[in-house]
Amino acid sequence: MAAASGMIMQNIFIAKRYQKNSQFVNQNRMGCSSPYMSCTLPFQGGKFAWDGTTSMQLVNVSKYQRTSVNRGLVLCNAAPSAAAVPALEKADFLKLQNGSDIRGVAVAGVEGEPVNLTEPVTEAIAAAFAAWLKDKKKEETSRRLSISIGHDSRISAQTLQDAVSRGISSMGVDVIQYGLASTPAMFNSTLTEDDVFLCPVDGSIMITASHLPYNRNGFKFFTSAGGLGKADIKDILERAAYIFKNSSFEDKRNEASASVKRVDYMTVYTSGLVKAVRRAAGNIEKPLEGFHIVVDAGNGAGGFFAAQVLEPLGAITSGSQFLEPDGLFPNHIPNPEDKAAMKAITQAVLDNKADLGIIFDTDVDRSAAVDSTGREFNRNRLIALMSAIVLEEHPGTTIVTDSVTSDGLTTFIENKLGGKHHRFKRGYKNVIDEAIRLNSTGKESHLAIETSGHGALKENHWLDDGAYLMVKVLNKLASARASGAGSGSRVLTDLVEGLEEAAVAVELRLKIDQNHPDLKGGSFRDYGEAVLKHLENSIDLDPKLQKAPVNYEGVRVSGFGGWFLLRLSLHDPVLPLNIEAPTHNDAVKLGLAVLAAAKEFSALDTSSLDKFVQVS
Repeated sequence: MAAASGMIMQNIFIAKRYQKNSQFVNQNRMGCSSPYMSCTLPFQGGKFAWDGTTSMQLVNVSKYQRTSVNRGLVLCNAAPSAAAVPALEKADFLKLQNGSDIRGVAVAGVEGEPVNLTEPVTEAIAAAFAAWLKDKKKEETSRRLSISIGHDSRISAQTLQDAVSRGISSMGVDVIQYGLASTPAMFNSTLTEDDVFLCPVDGSIMITASHLPYNRNGFKFFTSAGGLGKADIKDILERAAYIFKNSSFEDKRNEASASVKRVDYMTVYTSGLVKAVRRAAGNIEKPLEGFHIVVDAGNGAGGFFAAQVLEPLGAITSGSQFLEPDGLFPNHIPNPEDKAAMKAITQAVLDNKADLGIIFDTDVDRSAAVDSTGREFNRNRLIALMSAIVLEEHPGTTIVTDSVTSDGLTTFIENKLGGKHHRFKRGYKNVIDEAIRLNSTGKESHLAIETSGHGALKENHWLDDGAYLMVKVLNKLASARASGAGSGSRVLTDLVEGLEEAAVAVELRLKIDQNHPDLKGGSFRDYGEAVLKHLENSIDLDPKLQKAPVNYEGVRVSGFGGWFLLRLSLHDPVLPLNIEAPTHNDAVKLGLAVLAAAKEFSALDTSSLDKFVQVS
């Protein structure tokens, strides 16, 4: 444990030195009058230039080589080595898949979490995406393709960005680096038409692991059609495994051009957000003048929102906090679902007597808000707010949500707002794809949104963009004041008036022990499905409980004035259980109904549920 602790401290020290170095580089880049800079990314000798050292161990200030190439400044932190690269099989690559993303451990030092997102693995994945993209585009164009790369504030970001650049270049595809960026901006770069900023690009990669701990990282991939799906990610990882093992790849990468251009694309993206608010207010230059709005970026990539979006619109942003990128996330987890994070932004609003608070996750594809009284707009309440705004613009439209939304939200959307609530599955890509599918069948939908804070609008190309969600909120504030309909966040609070909220709402996680003899070599997924089927059968025998007539995920049941949903996690050997009820005793009754069925399965850890139902 002491050794592991020492490793963590060493990596933190290195990371802090890296961040200072990175800030110096960014300051020099910002002083350049050109919208982009070009440089040559040097390749190191040996297959992927890997010497068995983790990426963070390579990030050492003494190893940086500062080289002026053209107008750019290149930081090189890879050391050449002839050491053998360990063999990795296709299964090792496939383990990195996390639904429609890729996630892995990029920094050493956390006990029990070995690094699996190394530089050579990253190069292979990036090369695989470039090859995949070339296959997709070969019938459309014969020109040279381009891929943009951005990253959040994680301490492994620069190392992985360089590895991604090498992998892409090895396939003869142009690389355009954006540096610190948001996930929504990366997708936007495939749609923007602006030759000065080298847009549109053919594909885009965001280096992020959302709100996960500092040692993790990963990738999200985009084309102009949107984010890649699960099947695409599997295809790319299979290609990556082949590339990694194929020795001819080294020869190919040495032949390829390694030209890299750097662009300040975030100025384009933020300009679009500012224009959207001005349009909503009747083209007033400063429609938020006098509004006091504080931002909490959680030391992720969202700090831009205060100075580059709110201030040009006239808002006062004093009291905003944690805007500086810091991949160690020293203040709180950048996650709008996290209680500590929401407490931090709520306190900032109250302390500064602000009109509104806005909080983002690490890569800005999720967000939440707080009104002037400290009332939170996240989870069901955020969905209710966005539904009210969208249904004003598109009466009767269908709101698509994930499976854990409340019964009260359904009543609010359908009875109060006059819309339709289509409760689907967990997973932001599932929700977005379902909204797109509904539209293709003639069933109009303009909003797809999860309780996690992922929200996508049809008007914004079905991109889950936390900043754009907040722009819609700002639009409402600005337009209400311009029309004399009201001022301040009371306008927002009034929109969710009538939303019924349960007094008790809990989420418990029942873990499946994959090493338990009951699994007998079978998959946790099959075991979890068996638990759900048994629960479903038991509910049929209880007249006090009713199964949801329409349900797409797990077992959803109403009773005792509330409801529960037991489902199988999308990726992990876990059965999450959500319970909402008017009282604790009612919630316990629902929990006991689940426990009676779950106790039949020895490999299922019900300790959290056991604790919850114990009545003192």
